[in-house]
Amino acid sequence: AAAAARTHGIAEHHPDIESMLGGAAFDLFVNLTDMQEHERLNRRAIEAGRHVWSEKPIANSVAAAVDLLALAKRGGTRLWAAPTTVASPQFAALAKLLDEKRIGRVAAAHASYGHTGPDWAAFFYEKGGGSLPDLGVYPLTTLTGLLGPARSVTAMVSTVTPTRSIKGRGNITVTAEDNAQVLIDHGAGVISHVQCGFNYHSASAHDARSQNHHSMTIVGSAGTLALAGYDWAPHGVDLATRDRGGEFQRLAEAPGDYAWENGASLAAEALATGRDLPLTAEHAIHVLEILQAALQSQNTGRRVKMETTFTWPIRGLAAG
Repeated sequence: AAAAARTHGIAEHHPDIESMLGGAAFDLFVNLTDMQEHERLNRRAIEAGRHVWSEKPIANSVAAAVDLLALAKRGGTRLWAAPTTVASPQFAALAKLLDEKRIGRVAAAHASYGHTGPDWAAFFYEKGGGSLPDLGVYPLTTLTGLLGPARSVTAMVSTVTPTRSIKGRGNITVTAEDNAQVLIDHGAGVISHVQCGFNYHSASAHDARSQNHHSMTIVGSAGTLALAGYDWAPHGVDLATRDRGGEFQRLAEAPGDYAWENGASLAAEALATGRDLPLTAEHAIHVLEILQAALQSQNTGRRVKMETTFTWPIRGLAAG
């Protein structure tokens, strides 16, 4: 910390969170730690009267996440969590096209996100980790944002690679899933499917910004919508309708100033301006419940009814 502070000209550095919360004057706590630590550190920051921007997931359980949000509200602070996919202009374009019923009555959706897995940290493969909270969380956030909260979840998960080699650690035993398939009932007959995993070959490895394939498709009675690129680094929206002969038309190509890394900046802007963000803690909690329901469904072989929800439809930043 001291070396980084010197290199980047940072006025303060601290050996631990208690020292930082007790000694530094700041408003927004940005939590980029191992995912299993998010809940504990988010709680300490909220208790200290700080607003919180957290990497995903927001907590280790739905009950804990609900408690964190209640704690923040009682203390007059704000709580947000990654991912920021609902803040992209491509999300806003998809939401607008769906609202205009450009593809007719929506029936189904599919999304996929995977790579060969990180090799720089073990927490991805330990209890509380996995491909769902690291990768699946992105399309799950986007699809629930577009199609509405999940009513119920059915899933299968597995561990394909039982041992991983981690830099600085050597070989470790994997105790989290690294392969998942999730089915979601959104109500009104709409069903979506999300697959993710740490065993997906990709020529671009983890740097998937260049990927321009359709990572997400939404089909309806009169057309198809597709997202080019991943929802955290979107290239554009493709629309194919029956009245246009079924050929895809590229829309919403410009990413504007959207970048997946800008979540904390969006939170800071919201605090400074009072502007509401399209991403909310309630939505993050709902997606966390989907992640946990997927594991429960695998363990029980049953469909899991959802208990949480969030305000929907979402109005994206680009839509006003």
